[in-house]
Amino acid sequence: MGRDGGTSHAGGHGGAHKLYRHGHSPVHALPSHCKLAAVFGFVVVVVSTPREAVWAFGVYAALLAGVAAVARIPAGFLLRRLLIEIPFVAFAVLMPFVVPGEQVEVLGLSVSVPGLWGAWNVLAKGTLGVAASVILASTTELRALLLGLQRLKLPPLLVQIASFMIRYGDVITDEMRRMSIARRSRGFEARGVRHWGVLAKSAGALFIRSYERGERVHLAMVSRGYTGTMPVIDQVTATRADWSSAAALPLSALLICLLGWTL
Repeated sequence: MGRDGGTSHAGGHGGAHKLYRHGHSPVHALPSHCKLAAVFGFVVVVVSTPREAVWAFGVYAALLAGVAAVARIPAGFLLRRLLIEIPFVAFAVLMPFVVPGEQVEVLGLSVSVPGLWGAWNVLAKGTLGVAASVILASTTELRALLLGLQRLKLPPLLVQIASFMIRYGDVITDEMRRMSIARRSRGFEARGVRHWGVLAKSAGALFIRSYERGERVHLAMVSRGYTGTMPVIDQVTATRADWSSAAALPLSALLICLLGWTL
């Protein structure tokens, strides 16, 4: 259990999510708002680093590897989650071929020098940002993340929208699964354009069911006293030691960034 008081609810909505890896490390124990602030600060520093300071990005990666080691996150677990950035990698690979500018030959191919730097910039900063986010998600339960956003004084309406989207995403997914099973039980298999009409009707039915369920949920909340704001159940405050531990990552990154601009 982390400092936020949220135990794992593997089977419920709003509890443990697929990216979360249960553990008892010092990183898991940090309050969620400290970790959110640390990751945000780290990403801002990484984005602010000049792309020519190649060595700095290697040090950033070493810092994240150290945090992952303290959190006891296996390398394979982290690398599998990094596959989400494949579209950005594909975009970066294309940049040397489409960005105009001075040309240079690499492995027998003529590529753009500005494109190479742009590809490196996107790939390095994007990978580090995704890795930091994955570590955050791996060590913080979903409910704790939402509470952390509340404690950081984000607009309550945005936090509520995110909360409802996450909590009822699984409900909609289950509804889609049941509709798919119903179609297959009647011998339906989507195999071409001629079946798009059936899928479109299914999407419309899913929208209507989702809207009706949302109305029922809203009425149930109002009947229980909902007035437009969600109560904060856990009033956890971070100690100075918690903030110091969380600040170690962005402050170390800031020092590296300053060296990258001066060297």
